[in-house]
Amino acid sequence: MKPAVFIERDGILNAVTTAGRQQLSPLTFKEFHVKTEVVPLLAELKAAGLLLIVTTNQPGISRGCQSRGELDRMHQLLRKTFVVDDLLVCPHEDADRCPCRKPRPGLLLEASYKWGIDLTRSFVVSDKWQDAEAARKAGSTSVLLQSKWLGDGHHDFVLPDLPTLIEKVLQLATPHNLATV
Repeated sequence: MKPAVFIERDGILNAVTTAGRQQLSPLTFKEFHVKTEVVPLLAELKAAGLLLIVTTNQPGISRGCQSRGELDRMHQLLRKTFVVDDLLVCPHEDADRCPCRKPRPGLLLEASYKWGIDLTRSFVVSDKWQDAEAARKAGSTSVLLQSKWLGDGHHDFVLPDLPTLIEKVLQLATPHNLATV
């Protein structure tokens, strides 16, 4: 079984806007702006032999304010820009009580089954409490970017910037350290 890095899409791979204390995901391709500065960081993870799986909640689909075609265009751009192995989406909203909607671990469990991933040797990279909670429930390590969306729940590591965060994942992912994570 292989280790993986699960990467939250919004805020990590693409820019988001905010409204008060809430992050707003882009709903159209025109609003979707990829953070190209992340490309070499993900390449480092890939070179270290880690699977890279993007995970994202996109409730705009079930709410009817985002088309699947627009979402597919955004994800085509992500796949073209970043060296990711897979991209998993939960299109539901909280009221649907879907097992794949983060903070539930369904997307991580699905990827584990599909790719033969050892969740206990894997990492979740995000800037949100929902991903940290999904990591905890799946038995993975959360490595989070400092943000105002972290909440008060369990966090394994909180770091100030993406280069430091990626360096921490690489440090933890060395074969010697994987036995103790």
